[in-house]
Amino acid sequence: MADYTLYYWPIQFRGQFVRAVLAHAGCTWEEAGYEKTLAQRASEPDKQLIAHMGPPVLTDHSRNIHLSQMPAILAYLGDKHGLISADPVMKAMCLKLVCDANDVLYEMTRYNGAQMWTEASWRVFQPRLHRWMEIFAETGRRNGLTASAGFMLGGDAPGLADIVTATLWGTMTAKLPPLRPVLDGHAPAIAGLSDRIATLACQSDLRARSDTEFGDAWCGGQIEASLRAVL
Repeated sequence: MADYTLYYWPIQFRGQFVRAVLAHAGCTWEEAGYEKTLAQRASEPDKQLIAHMGPPVLTDHSRNIHLSQMPAILAYLGDKHGLISADPVMKAMCLKLVCDANDVLYEMTRYNGAQMWTEASWRVFQPRLHRWMEIFAETGRRNGLTASAGFMLGGDAPGLADIVTATLWGTMTAKLPPLRPVLDGHAPAIAGLSDRIATLACQSDLRARSDTEFGDAWCGGQIEASLRAVL
């Protein structure tokens, strides 16, 4: 049996963060697949593995527990697999970056697809997207990150903060290539970190496997179609 089972859609969006951390930790996992993920999402809360509004949901078979909400899952995995500092301040900073990443996804999908992108709304959003990039860059800079070396919260090896940052910006700009020059311009150190993390064998293997299984989809559906249209 695999170490974990992941319930998520066949796209490289919130669930990709979970996949990236599992890959980095050397864990095995099974993808529950679209139908089982949909069944879990559509079930009444008292029938779900864990009461939740939407995936990802992760089952840890070693402890027979189920988790939902991307930040909660990542905090659990980071702590269990030694990817988060024991220092309370650094632990809080790591969680801050995870929550920032979740906020970026929320804004990039116009509040989880509540509205579609138009040229006018995308133009208004640009300064805010640039600011998000700069927030990540400044957080890294204060802890020694440069375009060619260093990690988000210091240390001598990638931690949860680095994996999350690289998955956010690296995957987004790989799937939406017009955004890569924007990242290079506003946060070159984040672009550099994303590239370095992407060259790790566990992450390059995951990217290749994900591209084969999920194609070019990032957030999926009509919201992705409207995003690609404005780009």
